Amino acid sequence: MFRQAVRNSVHDLIITAITFVGIAGCLYLDSFHDLELQNALGKCAWVVLIGVLFWESNLVRLQVLIAVAFATAGEHFASGMMHGYIYHFHNIPAYIPPGHGLVYLTAVAMARSPLFQLWQKPVTWGVLLVMGLWSLWGVTFAERGDWVGMLLFLVYVPCVLWGRAPLVYLAAFFVTTHLELIGTALKTWTWVPIDPVLSLPQGNPPSGVAAWYCLVDAVALFGANWLILQWQRLQTLPATFRQWLSAPEWVHVAAED
Repeated sequence: MFRQAVRNSVHDLIITAITFVGIAGCLYLDSFHDLELQNALGKCAWVVLIGVLFWESNLVRLQVLIAVAFATAGEHFASGMMHGYIYHFHNIPAYIPPGHGLVYLTAVAMARSPLFQLWQKPVTWGVLLVMGLWSLWGVTFAERGDWVGMLLFLVYVPCVLWGRAPLVYLAAFFVTTHLELIGTALKTWTWVPIDPVLSLPQGNPPSGVAAWYCLVDAVALFGANWLILQWQRLQTLPATFRQWLSAPEWVHVAAED
């Protein structure tokens, strides 16, 4: 069973390996604090994302597109406006939008792989144990405190235990912990000591940071389904009404407005 699961997971394991290695390499190169290099890394990230999406279904491509749009907007709000965490150039690096797409795709790839599904139960309790201990340490022994991390952990638990896509959320823990630990260690970005929204101390990174990425995953998963449903409903409209919507007169009036 294990060997069969591995054989059937090759494609998803390749995506996972590309993302994990790419994250480490990208963040290491960005630690040289060269803005031109950072922009070049952004272009490379887009090439990689488009390349791996070539083998995916249209549904997954739509999910990735939504994840990129939502996460990028979140970056501009959380970092650009609220300064909850700050990048070393005080910008949103060019590789961040495609990076979010790769992070989401990797979580989906891991979740759908037979190998990950085979170990779902031990992985679930292992992840919750690690996050729980990390969060507990953050509010007891950590130097700067991490109450935001504890709150995020409490949000993460029901998502994993009773959510509609628990394997995706579990996979997000591995990808996001990997990138957050490397990114903060290299000082590519730094989480501020006090969260500007909650006014609570937070770690660098917060222990439950995976919950933020789970929000992106949830929006991508269910946002894509919602858009498809709306499109299907539009297709069921009477032909005369669809023709009226696309009539030149209507388009002309809309353009004038």
